[in-house]
Amino acid sequence: MPLKRFVIEMGMGIDQHGQEPTVAAARAVRNAIANNALPGIWEVAGLSHPNEMIIEVQVAVPYPDQVSADEVLAVLPFGQKRLTVEAGGMIVQGRAIAEFADKNDEMLIAVAAVTVWVETESGCREN
Repeated sequence: MPLKRFVIEMGMGIDQHGQEPTVAAARAVRNAIANNALPGIWEVAGLSHPNEMIIEVQVAVPYPDQVSADEVLAVLPFGQKRLTVEAGGMIVQGRAIAEFADKNDEMLIAVAAVTVWVETESGCREN
């Protein structure tokens, strides 16, 4: 059945200590969805359960090959989830602090876009 975009939300996440790209990516996704309510999923799109949503997550982060997809997608409480991770974001020089088990002085910044798709009778995209 054709899909239509319902909403796109953007977010940013930072791992200041620990140098874990998964932490930065998960925080970016959490930031993207943190202040949303989607009553239109029922009232406009007519879904009967939020697990019917199709959610595409795009994350740009340093060291994308180190990102755990399962951990990032676990931030999303509902939906049929897909993740694309690419190189991007930013590395900023911070300060390594032994008590935080820092590996170096890098702070990792990730950006995310979370797109919610819903099935419709007529749409502009097939998935």
